[in-house]
Amino acid sequence: MHPNEVEAVPKLIKRRIPRYAGALSLLLLASFWAGTASAQFRIADIRVEGLQRVSAGTVFSYLPVQIDDTVADDVTADIIRSLYATGFFDDVKVERDANVLVIWVRERPAVAQIDIVGNKSIKTEDLEEGLKEIGLAEGRVFNRSVLDRIEQELRRQYFAAGKYGMDVESTVSPLERNRVAVRIQVTEGLTARLKQVNIIGNKDFKEKTLLKQFKLGPTNWSSFYSKNDRYAKEKLAGDLEALRSFYLDRGYINFQITSTQVTISPDKNDIYVTIGIDEGEVFHVSDIRLAGDPSVPVEQLFPLIQMQRGTVFSRKAASESAERISDLLGNEGYAFANVNTVPEVDAENKTVAVTFFVDPGKRVYVRRVNMRGNTRTRDEVLRREMRQLETAWFSADRVEQSRERLKRLGFFDDVTVETPAVPGSPDLVDVDVTVKEKPSGNLLAGVGYSQSDGILFNTSISQNNFLGTGKQVSFAFNASSGNQLYQLAYTNPYYTVDGISRGFNLMYQTTNYDDTIGADYSTDVGLAGVNFGLPISDTSRAGFGARYQYTNFFAGDYSALAKDFVAQNGTEYNDFFLSASYTKDSRDSAVFPTKGTLQSLYGEVAVPGSDLEFYRITYRGRQYIPLTQRFTFALRAEFGYGGGYGDTSAMPFFNNFYAGGPGSVRGWEAYSLGPRETTQENDPVGGNMKLTGSVELFAPPPVGGKFADTLRLGAFFDFGNVWWTEPSDLVAPTGFDLGELRYSAGLSLAWLSPVGALSLSFAYPINPQSGDDTQVFQFSFGQNF
Repeated sequence: MHPNEVEAVPKLIKRRIPRYAGALSLLLLASFWAGTASAQFRIADIRVEGLQRVSAGTVFSYLPVQIDDTVADDVTADIIRSLYATGFFDDVKVERDANVLVIWVRERPAVAQIDIVGNKSIKTEDLEEGLKEIGLAEGRVFNRSVLDRIEQELRRQYFAAGKYGMDVESTVSPLERNRVAVRIQVTEGLTARLKQVNIIGNKDFKEKTLLKQFKLGPTNWSSFYSKNDRYAKEKLAGDLEALRSFYLDRGYINFQITSTQVTISPDKNDIYVTIGIDEGEVFHVSDIRLAGDPSVPVEQLFPLIQMQRGTVFSRKAASESAERISDLLGNEGYAFANVNTVPEVDAENKTVAVTFFVDPGKRVYVRRVNMRGNTRTRDEVLRREMRQLETAWFSADRVEQSRERLKRLGFFDDVTVETPAVPGSPDLVDVDVTVKEKPSGNLLAGVGYSQSDGILFNTSISQNNFLGTGKQVSFAFNASSGNQLYQLAYTNPYYTVDGISRGFNLMYQTTNYDDTIGADYSTDVGLAGVNFGLPISDTSRAGFGARYQYTNFFAGDYSALAKDFVAQNGTEYNDFFLSASYTKDSRDSAVFPTKGTLQSLYGEVAVPGSDLEFYRITYRGRQYIPLTQRFTFALRAEFGYGGGYGDTSAMPFFNNFYAGGPGSVRGWEAYSLGPRETTQENDPVGGNMKLTGSVELFAPPPVGGKFADTLRLGAFFDFGNVWWTEPSDLVAPTGFDLGELRYSAGLSLAWLSPVGALSLSFAYPINPQSGDDTQVFQFSFGQNF
């Protein structure tokens, strides 16, 4: 054939790969061009036809050829493959017009609109964000495979939430200018509930006992809160592991879960779980051994092994024993100690010999303690809290104690401690302490309200870390309808290098008891004092103080008790006090604690020679016990006693203890419990002896989210009262009688709201007496609680 004839044949031949037929088209093109593979031409120009939104420059950037390239005709397949790979096109055709390469394309449509309807469990905003991450969003190129993936993911999420009857249907509607509208219709259906859990194969334990190990279970009265009836594969796996641990901790070392069947009812609303088990037989401990090189006296290690020969083998006891040994070695400087439990099973005799293999490694020392992030706080303020010292051997306990002490300072939002190994020195580590400082100075002004004190005005200027030295300086002004307080205080927590603190306090306070407890008298009090604190341990301190106090007492016209006191003691008193205290605080948090103890014992006495000679002793205690991850059991108790000596027959009644109201015995009006004047006014006067307490169960709200850390619900039982133990004709009743205790029960709520602290309670007085002032609903806002 003449060369010109050969050239004329492919002039206007079109190559095309239709949608979903790319592989077949490439095969046909390769076959067609096999006979003309040797034909070549130089590309004089490239023309792209069919573009709407995609620019020609974008197409050119993906082409494997360019102008002036000399190519064979079989390059067509590479061009089509490259353009399809961009994801922009539904169809691509390649032509040759003389020496011009012509590329015809049909663009994929753009997504103009996305509508999601029918979804209630998952917010539309969250769904749209998820679609965008996968690749489906308004303005992007539409890809059907992406939409299929989205449907599958939606089904997975709803199935995980227990909605097995859900359905999702997508509709793609074409619009003008090569655009489409996507509509995703979700039919959620009902949440499937766990109807029944059955365990078969158990012989030594009742099914009821085994099911107590499960978090999953049929619907009960608490399911709305615990959601125990919401089936999830992950929850079931956790319950099966709990069941396995139950048996292994009781000596059934050959225990097996033989089958797990999960079935769903035809209407997809009920789920049934059947678990088959093989218990095996109980094994006992035949021997306990220590092997390896413990590097510490064996006498210190054996008491840490909570297992005995002849007892039932327990995997939990073995692992906890190994952990205790590892912790001891870690505190002795062997930071990389490894303790392995090696059981030797005697199947014939049903016994297990347990060997604890100890590999302590090298003793590790601390090279340097590095402080980072403290731009305002001086290094010495941090270092004096450190219990892990440089050049000493490493102790995990001392490192943790150091971190906790730094957090208790209150200067930092976050404290992290890392212990990286020193390169080239396997027996050395550094302790890197990184802190995130928070503003230590506060200028606060606020308004609050409580039923007991009325409107409260609070203003304070404080600097807890004055000039980065850790010293505390503060000025406070607080006012309510019955009280006004002005206070200036200074404390140096490290007056000595041993951690002895010293503080000074100046205060002036006026109190109108008519506005607080309804009594017809008032006081003006000014004081100046100094105090010292002595650390006893990381969680406890002893305190000592001395102060001078001036009191001006004003008796009203209707209080016989006040007039009688003035007749005996006058109206102005100059007193000198000595005080001592003991405080222990091991709580995990000052706000909403879940474990630990807060105890304080405080005593003060007006020294002989004072105008009023008396003493007061007060004990306050709180104990927090975590019952579960959510529930905390709290115990509160307070006891106070005061009396006079020398020329003062009794403690001044305006220094009495009071009970009733929030923080005391809820269900009674604040300060209203106890003895009252025998005059017609019948005003409460408190008592020189006080006993109050509470038992309370706390939990975060079931809604969770941001309220989990700022809201706490409680159910409580309160008790308490005050007594006037000295005989008096002006007060009734007198004497001590436990039968006068008042009791109440109810519900409480505490919320750290963005605009202030709020606490409220609904209390039912169990044994109110005639003349008591009860109050079922009580609240305060803008105060600490």
